[in-house]
Amino acid sequence: MDTIKIGTGIMIVSMKDEPQYSGRFGIVTNIDDAGQIHGTWGGCALIPGIDTYYILNEKEIEKADFKYI
Repeated sequence: MDTIKIGTGIMIVSMKDEPQYSGRFGIVTNIDDAGQIHGTWGGCALIPGIDTYYILNEKEIEKADFKYI
């Protein structure tokens, strides 16, 4: 399993009950005490084990459309 840390690039595949977040890109800005991942993709946090996301590599980050930053 990949380690998520502040500064990690993420693409959201799906977020439970929040279909408008699918396909968004962002950078992790905070991981709270509950383990929820917050980032530049919008107001909702990712919940590991419930939401599906993809960790971007450096080349993917360069190509990503970070329109939600």
